[in-house]
Amino acid sequence: MIAIYRCQLELHDSLYYATREIGRLYETEAAIHNYALCYALGLVDSEVHGTTVALEDSYCYFCPEQIPKYKVHLTPLNQQNIYVTPARSLFHSSTLNTWKYANNNYHVEMEKTQKNIPGFGRTKEIAPESQFEFFIISEKELKLPKWVRLGKWASKAELKVVELPKPKRNQNQEFTCPYPLNPLDVMFTHQVISYDTINMPPVSLIRNVRMRGDFYNFEGTAEKIQIPARMQFYFGG
Repeated sequence: MIAIYRCQLELHDSLYYATREIGRLYETEAAIHNYALCYALGLVDSEVHGTTVALEDSYCYFCPEQIPKYKVHLTPLNQQNIYVTPARSLFHSSTLNTWKYANNNYHVEMEKTQKNIPGFGRTKEIAPESQFEFFIISEKELKLPKWVRLGKWASKAELKVVELPKPKRNQNQEFTCPYPLNPLDVMFTHQVISYDTINMPPVSLIRNVRMRGDFYNFEGTAEKIQIPARMQFYFGG
């Protein structure tokens, strides 16, 4: 039996991650990748969800190598039939912050220097009280945290979860999904006809997607909700 949870995040700190780097400006897109949400929600922790792959004890606090392990960490969610969609902004505002740091070539490369030329940059962050929405599709009941941490600053956000009515599954029909999607997770199960792109690493997202395939809809909701069915984490190769 499929359960679909509608989740809302409200930021209590400013949220920052470098979606785009434009010269010295580092900009945060008003969307949250589904990979990031899986880590923030603790869904890759085997001690909580009984998976066979666990995060290293030090992984949450110190990363000895900058090599993503998305396939290793997220594939067990497919085995448990748990899927998290990317999050869209319901309401957001942005703030600009300037940071400076001293030239440290003498420290990093043991170079001699008589000058101390400061470097600087600007970050465009998502402001507190901004709200985001995403969905979790699961075949079992999930116990989700009330508070999560997101982004480079481990920003605090409040999570509110509502289980939607029992979904109705429609097969091989054309529909439009306004919510952001990970294209890798739908391209093998649906025919994607048109979409808008959200450029961001590690995989750019798509939204306002017109597509053909199986999808869920719901009776008794205030607005029309259509979510693709059969979504799983795909990584290619």
